[in-house]
Amino acid sequence: MLKPIFVALIALTLASPALAQTGDRTERLLAELADAPGPPGFEEDVRRIVVREVKPLADSVTYDGLGSVIAKQGASGPKIMLDAHMDELGGVVRRVTGTGFLSMQMLGGWLDQALPDQRWIIIGSKGPVRAVTGIRDIHVVPAEERTRVFPRDSLYLDVGAKNAAEVAALGIGAGDPVVPDAPFAALANGRYLGKAWDDRVGVAVVIEALRRLKASGHPNQLYVAATVQEEVGLRGARTAADLIKPDIGIAIEGGITGDSPGRNPEETQAVLGGGPGIFLYDSSAIPNRKMVALVADTARAAGIPLQRDLVQGYGDDSAAIQATAGGVPTVNLVVPARYTHAHNGVIDRGDFDGMVDLVVALIKRLDTTTVAGLRDFTP
Repeated sequence: MLKPIFVALIALTLASPALAQTGDRTERLLAELADAPGPPGFEEDVRRIVVREVKPLADSVTYDGLGSVIAKQGASGPKIMLDAHMDELGGVVRRVTGTGFLSMQMLGGWLDQALPDQRWIIIGSKGPVRAVTGIRDIHVVPAEERTRVFPRDSLYLDVGAKNAAEVAALGIGAGDPVVPDAPFAALANGRYLGKAWDDRVGVAVVIEALRRLKASGHPNQLYVAATVQEEVGLRGARTAADLIKPDIGIAIEGGITGDSPGRNPEETQAVLGGGPGIFLYDSSAIPNRKMVALVADTARAAGIPLQRDLVQGYGDDSAAIQATAGGVPTVNLVVPARYTHAHNGVIDRGDFDGMVDLVVALIKRLDTTTVAGLRDFTP
């Protein structure tokens, strides 16, 4: 019988130094969220953390049919959907070979060069099992192949088993979820290393914003949606929006920085530590122009630096939200992150705190009159 996935989280917590570290409440929340396993379709552990955090802050907590969490705060005014997705890049076991290796179906937009010689955790029926994707030894690789990127279908997970029976004895098999093994760590200068900042950093933002808005109040019905399966097609955002029928949608995401060496300046202009960002364009969505102006004005009034960016090859939940309920004005706000869609990313605490400040100030401005103006397209 399959054990609850929370057993895996307990084991991961015991094995990881993240939650044993000192730090304030926000740092501890970021660490717990980053370390939690949750590839698309397997968000149980992340959902458990989210529900624990939002229940004391919300008037009600409900779920859509895919498992997204919807926490409502406020009984009157326009409906504001504040979104962040719980899932991360990962995979599922595809098959087990006779010699005890496992092939993997990737979930989400992985680069092939990010996959070899990495540590992974497979969540099986008996708890987590550590694995590594192998890499060929340089001693036997021909010189002409040493700079080649090997395709993902040539990679196998090695759990140390000698045959398929030993793999089965570990409690793992086809269909089991796989996540990066990359524990949270606090770096110098208020920067945090960890996996899954896309989009656990957004999940932490919406939780902290909900906490502050509980104390200060706001003029609307705020729906915080922690959604599922964003990395495989923005699915949870659509189903959650179908239930909420929002007047306004705000997605909070992990952004992309261009400040590390060797980057093309046309890829992205955001820098770590430069403040929260706003996407003026990505491959999935063009934001509402009035929303963009309101965000910029809110940031300026609050003295929050705002980074503007346009990124190709990027999709986010605002695209799914804006195409529901007859059309919803939306915007995508981002916490800059280095090295997304890989095992190890880096974020800046100042950028995170600035985003929480911005979201709280923005929600407070979204009263009935302001929202009506944002939704008015009369020539």
